[in-house]
Amino acid sequence: MRRDRFSGRIAGVGSRSGVRVVVGHWVDSPLGSFTDVMVAEPDGTRVLLAPTQEVADFVATTYRFDRVVIGPVAGVVSGSGRRSAWEVSSAELRLSVRVGRRTLLGWALRLVPRAVATAPAWTAVTDPVARVLLRGVRTRGSAAHGRREFYGATDHHRVRSATGTWQGTDLGPLAPVSPEPGFGFGSTPERPSVTTLTSTVEVPGG
Repeated sequence: MRRDRFSGRIAGVGSRSGVRVVVGHWVDSPLGSFTDVMVAEPDGTRVLLAPTQEVADFVATTYRFDRVVIGPVAGVVSGSGRRSAWEVSSAELRLSVRVGRRTLLGWALRLVPRAVATAPAWTAVTDPVARVLLRGVRTRGSAAHGRREFYGATDHHRVRSATGTWQGTDLGPLAPVSPEPGFGFGSTPERPSVTTLTSTVEVPGG
Protein backbone atom coordinates (compact mmCIF):
# COMPACT_ATOMS: atom_id res chain seq x y z
CA MET A 1 0.00 0.00 0.00
CA ARG A 2 1.11 3.53 -0.80
CA ARG A 3 0.00 6.17 1.69
CA ASP A 4 -0.77 9.65 0.34
CA ARG A 5 -1.24 12.46 2.88
CA PHE A 6 -3.30 15.59 2.26
CA SER A 7 -3.07 18.35 4.88
CA GLY A 8 -5.41 21.33 4.96
CA ARG A 9 -8.97 22.25 5.87
CA ILE A 10 -12.45 21.12 4.86
CA ALA A 11 -15.50 23.39 4.96
CA GLY A 12 -18.91 21.71 4.87
CA VAL A 13 -22.04 23.83 4.44
CA GLY A 14 -25.69 23.30 3.58
CA SER A 15 -28.12 25.83 2.13
CA ARG A 16 -31.85 26.54 2.15
CA SER A 17 -31.91 25.68 -1.58
CA GLY A 18 -30.94 22.09 -0.76
CA VAL A 19 -27.47 22.35 -2.31
CA ARG A 20 -24.76 20.98 -0.01
CA VAL A 21 -21.11 21.91 -0.54
CA VAL A 22 -17.87 20.42 0.80
CA VAL A 23 -14.72 22.40 -0.01
CA GLY A 24 -11.25 20.93 0.44
CA HIS A 25 -8.48 23.54 0.72
CA TRP A 26 -5.24 21.55 0.66
CA VAL A 27 -1.93 23.29 1.41
CA ASP A 28 0.31 20.21 1.34
CA SER A 29 -0.30 17.08 -0.74
CA PRO A 30 1.28 14.81 -3.36
CA LEU A 31 -0.67 16.85 -5.94
CA GLY A 32 0.57 20.20 -4.64
CA SER A 33 -1.62 22.93 -3.16
CA PHE A 34 -5.15 23.04 -4.55
CA THR A 35 -8.84 23.53 -3.81
CA ASP A 36 -11.52 21.05 -4.88
CA VAL A 37 -15.25 21.08 -4.31
CA MET A 38 -17.86 18.36 -3.87
CA VAL A 39 -21.44 19.49 -4.51
CA ALA A 40 -24.62 17.55 -3.76
CA GLU A 41 -27.63 18.95 -5.62
CA PRO A 42 -31.17 18.84 -4.14
CA ASP A 43 -32.03 15.73 -6.18
CA GLY A 44 -28.95 13.91 -4.87
CA THR A 45 -26.71 14.38 -7.94
CA ARG A 46 -23.08 14.48 -6.80
CA VAL A 47 -20.68 16.77 -8.66
CA LEU A 48 -16.91 17.09 -8.34
CA LEU A 49 -15.24 20.39 -9.27
CA ALA A 50 -11.53 19.73 -9.79
CA PRO A 51 -8.82 22.16 -10.94
CA THR A 52 -6.81 19.57 -12.93
CA GLN A 53 -7.22 16.16 -14.51
CA GLU A 54 -4.75 14.73 -11.97
CA VAL A 55 -6.83 15.96 -9.03
CA ALA A 56 -10.04 14.77 -10.71
CA ASP A 57 -8.62 11.28 -11.28
CA PHE A 58 -7.45 10.89 -7.68
CA VAL A 59 -10.57 12.28 -5.99
CA ALA A 60 -13.05 10.54 -8.31
CA THR A 61 -11.29 7.23 -7.70
CA THR A 62 -11.57 7.71 -3.92
CA TYR A 63 -15.16 9.04 -3.70
CA ARG A 64 -18.42 8.70 -5.66
CA PHE A 65 -19.71 11.25 -8.18
CA ASP A 66 -22.29 11.42 -10.94
CA ARG A 67 -20.51 14.22 -12.78
CA VAL A 68 -16.94 15.55 -12.83
CA VAL A 69 -16.12 19.08 -13.98
CA ILE A 70 -12.47 19.96 -14.65
CA GLY A 71 -11.59 23.65 -14.74
CA PRO A 72 -10.21 26.49 -12.61
CA VAL A 73 -11.24 26.34 -8.96
CA ALA A 74 -10.07 29.33 -6.94
CA GLY A 75 -9.98 29.01 -3.17
CA VAL A 76 -8.75 31.87 -1.00
CA VAL A 77 -8.71 31.57 2.80
CA SER A 78 -7.95 34.77 4.67
CA GLY A 79 -7.42 35.26 8.38
CA SER A 80 -7.30 32.51 10.95
CA GLY A 81 -9.54 30.84 13.48
CA ARG A 82 -12.89 32.48 14.12
CA ARG A 83 -11.98 35.47 11.98
CA SER A 84 -11.18 33.52 8.84
CA ALA A 85 -13.13 33.81 5.60
CA TRP A 86 -13.29 31.57 2.54
CA GLU A 87 -13.90 32.73 -1.02
CA VAL A 88 -14.40 29.90 -3.51
CA SER A 89 -15.19 30.28 -7.19
CA SER A 90 -15.43 28.15 -10.32
CA ALA A 91 -17.42 28.24 -13.53
CA GLU A 92 -20.51 26.91 -11.70
CA LEU A 93 -20.01 27.91 -8.06
CA ARG A 94 -19.55 31.12 -6.10
CA LEU A 95 -19.27 30.65 -2.34
CA SER A 96 -18.36 32.94 0.57
CA VAL A 97 -17.98 31.38 4.01
CA ARG A 98 -17.45 33.17 7.32
CA VAL A 99 -15.99 31.06 10.11
CA GLY A 100 -17.18 31.29 13.72
CA ARG A 101 -15.89 30.19 17.08
CA ARG A 102 -13.96 27.04 17.87
CA THR A 103 -16.21 24.24 19.09
CA LEU A 104 -15.74 22.20 22.25
CA LEU A 105 -14.56 19.41 19.95
CA GLY A 106 -12.02 21.79 18.47
CA TRP A 107 -10.64 22.63 21.91
CA ALA A 108 -10.36 18.92 22.70
CA LEU A 109 -8.60 18.19 19.40
CA ARG A 110 -5.99 20.84 20.13
CA LEU A 111 -4.95 18.98 23.28
CA VAL A 112 -3.64 16.05 21.22
CA PRO A 113 -0.10 16.40 19.82
CA ARG A 114 -0.29 16.84 16.05
CA ALA A 115 2.00 13.87 15.34
CA VAL A 116 -0.42 11.65 17.26
CA ALA A 117 -3.63 13.23 15.96
CA THR A 118 -2.66 12.81 12.29
CA ALA A 119 -1.38 9.22 12.58
CA PRO A 120 -3.73 6.66 10.95
CA ALA A 121 -3.47 4.42 14.03
CA TRP A 122 -5.05 7.17 16.18
CA THR A 123 -8.31 6.84 14.24
CA ALA A 124 -8.94 3.57 16.10
CA VAL A 125 -9.55 5.85 19.10
CA THR A 126 -11.32 8.74 17.36
CA ASP A 127 -13.69 6.80 15.09
CA PRO A 128 -15.99 5.46 17.84
CA VAL A 129 -16.10 8.94 19.41
CA ALA A 130 -16.90 10.64 16.10
CA ARG A 131 -19.78 8.25 15.44
CA VAL A 132 -21.38 9.27 18.75
CA LEU A 133 -20.69 13.03 18.74
CA LEU A 134 -21.11 13.79 15.02
CA ARG A 135 -23.89 11.83 13.33
CA GLY A 136 -22.72 10.24 10.09
CA VAL A 137 -19.06 11.18 10.61
CA ARG A 138 -16.33 8.57 10.62
CA THR A 139 -12.56 8.98 10.80
CA ARG A 140 -11.57 5.72 9.12
CA GLY A 141 -13.09 3.39 6.56
CA SER A 142 -13.07 1.90 3.10
CA ALA A 143 -13.08 4.25 0.13
CA ALA A 144 -13.76 3.35 -3.50
CA HIS A 145 -11.57 1.04 -5.63
CA GLY A 146 -10.03 -0.80 -2.68
CA ARG A 147 -8.68 2.33 -1.02
CA ARG A 148 -8.80 3.11 2.70
CA GLU A 149 -8.88 6.56 4.22
CA PHE A 150 -8.02 7.99 7.64
CA TYR A 151 -9.00 11.47 8.87
CA GLY A 152 -6.74 13.03 11.51
CA ALA A 153 -8.49 16.19 12.72
CA THR A 154 -6.60 18.83 14.71
CA ASP A 155 -9.16 21.65 14.98
CA HIS A 156 -12.86 22.37 14.41
CA HIS A 157 -14.82 25.64 14.03
CA ARG A 158 -18.45 26.44 13.40
CA VAL A 159 -19.48 28.26 10.22
CA ARG A 160 -21.53 31.39 11.01
CA SER A 161 -22.59 32.32 7.48
CA ALA A 162 -22.38 31.15 3.88
CA THR A 163 -23.68 32.85 0.75
CA GLY A 164 -23.27 32.21 -2.94
CA THR A 165 -24.70 30.79 -6.14
CA TRP A 166 -24.73 27.40 -7.87
CA GLN A 167 -25.11 27.47 -11.63
CA GLY A 168 -26.31 31.06 -11.35
CA THR A 169 -29.04 30.35 -8.77
CA ASP A 170 -28.84 31.80 -5.27
CA LEU A 171 -28.05 29.19 -2.62
CA GLY A 172 -30.14 30.88 0.05
CA PRO A 173 -29.35 31.08 3.78
CA LEU A 174 -27.03 28.71 5.61
CA ALA A 175 -28.66 25.41 6.60
CA PRO A 176 -27.61 21.99 7.98
CA VAL A 177 -25.72 19.64 5.66
CA SER A 178 -28.71 17.36 5.35
CA PRO A 179 -29.46 14.88 3.94
CA GLU A 180 -25.98 13.36 4.03
CA PRO A 181 -24.35 14.03 0.62
CA GLY A 182 -23.16 10.45 0.02
CA PHE A 183 -19.72 11.17 -1.39
CA GLY A 184 -17.98 8.44 0.58
CA PHE A 185 -17.87 6.36 3.74
CA GLY A 186 -17.84 9.35 6.11
CA SER A 187 -19.93 12.49 5.91
CA THR A 188 -19.10 16.06 6.80
CA PRO A 189 -20.76 17.07 10.11
CA GLU A 190 -24.44 17.99 9.77
CA ARG A 191 -23.82 21.34 11.44
CA PRO A 192 -21.86 23.60 9.01
CA SER A 193 -18.25 23.68 10.09
CA VAL A 194 -14.57 23.91 9.14
CA THR A 195 -12.23 21.09 10.14
CA THR A 196 -8.44 21.26 10.07
CA LEU A 197 -7.07 17.82 9.29
CA THR A 198 -4.69 15.47 7.56
CA SER A 199 -6.33 12.89 5.30
CA THR A 200 -4.28 9.76 4.68
CA VAL A 201 -5.33 7.64 1.70
CA GLU A 202 -4.03 4.09 1.28
CA VAL A 203 -3.71 3.23 -2.42
CA PRO A 204 -3.42 -0.48 -3.35
CA GLY A 205 -0.34 -1.39 -5.35
CA GLY A 206 1.23 2.03 -4.84
